[in-house]
Amino acid sequence: MDSPIYYILSALAALVALTVHEYCHGYAAYKLGDDTAKNFGRLTLNPIKHLDPIGTICMIFLHVGWAKPVPINTRNFKNPRKDFAITAIAGPISNLALAFISALLYLSVFALVRDVRFETANFGYHLANNTLLFLMVFHSINIGFAIFNLLPIPPLDGSRLLGIVLPPKAYHFILQHEQKFYYGVLAWLLVGDYVAYALRMIPFIAMSPVLNFIVGIFSLSDMLGAVISFISGLMLDFWQLIPFLKI
Repeated sequence: MDSPIYYILSALAALVALTVHEYCHGYAAYKLGDDTAKNFGRLTLNPIKHLDPIGTICMIFLHVGWAKPVPINTRNFKNPRKDFAITAIAGPISNLALAFISALLYLSVFALVRDVRFETANFGYHLANNTLLFLMVFHSINIGFAIFNLLPIPPLDGSRLLGIVLPPKAYHFILQHEQKFYYGVLAWLLVGDYVAYALRMIPFIAMSPVLNFIVGIFSLSDMLGAVISFISGLMLDFWQLIPFLKI
């Protein structure tokens, strides 16, 4: 979709997803004993406090991205490695919860309007259509944001979980080189799809299912698209156990 309303709704959905994600990081840290986010004014649902320009643009157009990291001082935790991991996972969990709720709302609105006969292009038609579009985009963005951030690549949230399983020296090495990983993730986002497309133009790669799968690793949209579809299907199937919501 490339209509203006689609990108407006995507921007709104991205703002909510990013804001709730970062707020939950700060709230989890606060509950575990670290008030750094609160002291820096980041324990808030004001989106301006959390936005990273590049990450937000990626969210709007690619449905994956990032926000400005919430400041955390692990020295305030009772169990630094474990509590840091809990704080990290709080963000993606919040997005999966939002996706789960938006699936319910989408099916509920659809059930309410599916038998209504709207006159073409009247206010009610546009309101119903755009509400469903927003909920669909919001649902997809939250799943994509959660799964992307769970990848164990610095500086994404999933890399914080490595602190539980890796030796301290190895984990410290990763943290030291986090900036380099950041640029690597950014490059993956921006050019990965083009690299995958170019490689698939090579005949022996195009004809090999195994090589096609390997090349698919370069394409973030291919990889996340499959995961988003799977998780979205599970959520929608769950809510459709309610007879009224069955499509």
